[in-house]
Amino acid sequence: MRIMISADMEGATGVTWTDDVVPGTEQWQRFRRLFTGDVNAVAAGLADAGATDLLVNEAHSSQRNLLLEDLDPRARMLTGRHKPLSMMQGVDSGVDGVVFLGYHAGAGADGVLSHTYLENQITGVWLDGTHASEGRLNAALAAEYGVPVLLVTGDDKTCEDAADYAPGAELVAVKECVSRYAAICLPPSRTAELQTDAARRAMARAGRGEPSPRGHRIEVEFDASHLAQATAVIPTVDQVGVRRVGFDAPNMTEAMKAFKVVTAIAAGAVQGKYG
Repeated sequence: MRIMISADMEGATGVTWTDDVVPGTEQWQRFRRLFTGDVNAVAAGLADAGATDLLVNEAHSSQRNLLLEDLDPRARMLTGRHKPLSMMQGVDSGVDGVVFLGYHAGAGADGVLSHTYLENQITGVWLDGTHASEGRLNAALAAEYGVPVLLVTGDDKTCEDAADYAPGAELVAVKECVSRYAAICLPPSRTAELQTDAARRAMARAGRGEPSPRGHRIEVEFDASHLAQATAVIPTVDQVGVRRVGFDAPNMTEAMKAFKVVTAIAAGAVQGKYG
């Protein structure tokens, strides 16, 4: 039974503000340990319940945040950037389920460090007309390969979002959102227990279903008009509003690849303090 863990950092135990997740800061070094602890807690529950192969895909920023030397020896870690499917690299390799660990609410929504791919230039993303977080986008990609979402962890807003896009998945709120940069947090000993127990239960849903590839439309809204103008030069991408672009794709794999290009071009078009 092969399970993949897509591990993001903003929704990890204790994380509440920028320095907690920006590589190189003192706080980041501290929260790397807590982040790795969350992964190990989930890995333990999955393995206890029958998972025989655990692939952890680092999904945050530089994608070099987890501490390999502290990782549960039953897991393997995919680390580093420039992966074709980014946060979901490995979902097409025959896995029987995926865990979204340390996830967060989407751009334009309430939640601790809420965003979608870019930290603050994107104000909203829509998948087939529905406001979409990274979790919703990634769940649609998993469905394309028949892979069920087994468990989602993050703040309470993340869990509310996941209840809609992954009905039936186990949900663990490791903190309660107070604002974008504040939360009521549970200590690591508590969150580890909650995540391990939920991972054990989640294995009951493991098992690939029928792949369901189909066409999708993604629209992205930015905080400034020049970012829409910059990304609209990409073939197949149209500017549909002053700050909004949209594109159609024949399947979710191609949609996510195009979305990556849109976010990369937008990030490169940001100019200093004025964005």
